[in-house]
Amino acid sequence: MELSEQEQVRRGSLQAMRDLGIDPYPAAEYEVTGHSVEIKANFIDLPTDENGVMQAPTTREEGKWYTGDTIRIAGRLMSKRIMGKASFIELQDSKGRIQVYVSRDDIQAPTPEGQTPTTAEQQMYNVVFKKLLDIGDIIGIEGFVFRTQMGEISVHAKKLTILAKSLRPLPIVKYKDGVAYDGFNDPEQRYRQRYVDLVVNEGVKDTFLKRATILRTMRRIFDEAGYTEVETPILQQIAGGASARPFITHHNTLDTDMYLRIATELYLKRLIVGGFEGVYEIGRNFRNEGMDRNHNPEFTCMELYVQYKDYNWMMRFTENLLEQIAIAVNGTTKVKIGENEVDFKAPYRRLPILDAIKEKTGFDLSNMTEEEIREVAKKVGVEVEESMGKGKLIDEIFGETCEGTFIQPTFITDYPVEMSPLTKMHRDKPGLTERFELMVNGKELANAYSELNDPIDQYNRFVDQMKLADKGDDEAMIIDHDFMRALEYGMPTTSGIGIGIDRLTMFMTGQSTIQEVLLFPTMKPEVQQ
Repeated sequence: MELSEQEQVRRGSLQAMRDLGIDPYPAAEYEVTGHSVEIKANFIDLPTDENGVMQAPTTREEGKWYTGDTIRIAGRLMSKRIMGKASFIELQDSKGRIQVYVSRDDIQAPTPEGQTPTTAEQQMYNVVFKKLLDIGDIIGIEGFVFRTQMGEISVHAKKLTILAKSLRPLPIVKYKDGVAYDGFNDPEQRYRQRYVDLVVNEGVKDTFLKRATILRTMRRIFDEAGYTEVETPILQQIAGGASARPFITHHNTLDTDMYLRIATELYLKRLIVGGFEGVYEIGRNFRNEGMDRNHNPEFTCMELYVQYKDYNWMMRFTENLLEQIAIAVNGTTKVKIGENEVDFKAPYRRLPILDAIKEKTGFDLSNMTEEEIREVAKKVGVEVEESMGKGKLIDEIFGETCEGTFIQPTFITDYPVEMSPLTKMHRDKPGLTERFELMVNGKELANAYSELNDPIDQYNRFVDQMKLADKGDDEAMIIDHDFMRALEYGMPTTSGIGIGIDRLTMFMTGQSTIQEVLLFPTMKPEVQQ
């Protein structure tokens, strides 16, 4: 591997440290007693008397930092200004950044407890700080908190410890009036080298902290409701629970092909049969389909199933869930997504899918045959294929003419049976099912049913799906005989929902691409230089 000039210099500094007896990658624990953001947010200046002597606080408030308090922080060296004997560095820890003041005469070389460094040791350490430390190095600082004459809360360093030497130079992003210059901005580089993106680009980490808040809030709400988080197989013998193209792998011991799961639905419903009141799983699904700004081949989905509930209950539960998540993440139900302001405050509009199509296109599909719907699709500019059945045609018409128009959260309900092979028939509307999809900002966020629990009806639906597969629909479901056996033991009335966590995170953080909310999105193989 050919090294750049800067990389060669850094390796030289690394060796120089070792020659001086300094371990640039020490194994010992470094105890951190404070973080940048908390220090600056909770700092209290102590007054001085008429002689300039600092007065000790009469009482100490817990969680506050006072002038002169001893502290140990650790992080990455992001800038260094050496001005003779005095220097200022900027340290970036896991929370943010803080200024550190370093005086050559003050700083002590690290020595065993209770010992004073020799003059040679002190000189050596001054050389290390001045000449061998580079931007990106990870260091520990022990000192005290104070406010500079310019008013900036800082740490006055008394000891400096090298914790990890950086051998590659970081791209230095400079900010002026909120604008980044010389930025690490190329999307492919950012997604491929997320570790660098997180270090140098402001706001990137915040997106993933908000994602964690979404998951934490979701789990809290489910747990408080008495539902149980479970784990189900990722490697499956049948790709079931959704209409999608699977990834196929091979199990050598069993000498059989297996699928990476496309959904968790059928296993979770087995657990409802087994007697759980409510179960949920938050985990990865895999679909061997396209990649774009809204889709990644592996994605995180939450699925929840609750016994003795229907899709009407699930609509109420979902709108309240999302309202609470929005408040937990952003402090308000209103979220700016691109040019749109979306309000997640409950309740949301309910609109049957055929009414939505009629509202947007003027065509009433409710009593049309498959061929008539095919002609409508052509009239509204939807490309059709011979393999498409009635349900697929309606889905395509809705997707092309309606879906993108629903900006505020809207429940699209009552899908035709051909579109919903796992959904209970509508109790009042023949030919329709008790299903909804939640549309937000022109995209589907959630899919939910009153779950089909009639095993004979379910078997016939699977047979219909197999007929579509025979016509060339490679997303059609195949019969899961073990799931059918479970249904035959009896599953209570159940409602289930799936929510895409990646898309929910996009909405709650105002991001326009799914790659921005995945720490490591799927990418084409990197060409090695």
